[in-house]
Amino acid sequence: MEATERKTCMVCGEPKDEGITIVTEFICTSCESEMVHTSAEDERYPFFVKQLKQLWVRFHI
Repeated sequence: MEATERKTCMVCGEPKDEGITIVTEFICTSCESEMVHTSAEDERYPFFVKQLKQLWVRFHI
């Protein structure tokens, strides 16, 4: 059985086993799901946008 590497989610900051890696950053499955199902009118939307902007900043440095 292969051990999974725990990575820290760039959105919630928690170490998780499952999720996606975009460029060099990890987003856990629960945050990914929450972001996908959050409407633009939701109060959490600006937070998710701010966190995802980190990808752009880190990718272009």
